[in-house]
Amino acid sequence: MKGKILIVDDQFGIRILLNEVFQKEGYETFQAANGVQALDIVSKHEPDLVLLDMKIPGMDGIEILKRMKVINPDICVIIMTAYGELDMIKEAKDLGAITHFAKPFDIDDIRAAVKKHIPQKSN
Repeated sequence: MKGKILIVDDQFGIRILLNEVFQKEGYETFQAANGVQALDIVSKHEPDLVLLDMKIPGMDGIEILKRMKVINPDICVIIMTAYGELDMIKEAKDLGAITHFAKPFDIDDIRAAVKKHIPQKSN
């Protein structure tokens, strides 16, 4: 396994797409449709990287990101947003998000970012 990726998005189609792409690349993947599921997975499975949608009903991406960083301060998070909300993107980066992608995104760009940022296993 290359590493563990958590995909957090309330849109089923996006989760399935990203899940398939990264499983084919050799990553172990997890999916969450909301913040509660995402935080549970972060606690139990310790993913190396999280692809986090910013607009999720209930607990938004900023709140999820804050709580993930409490559980694991070193977790790598890439945010995704369908909205050009620069203040939200800036806040997420201030909280430790490493980069962001606007939806619709180019899957090759996300694949390259994951490859660049996921900690390389030496086994």
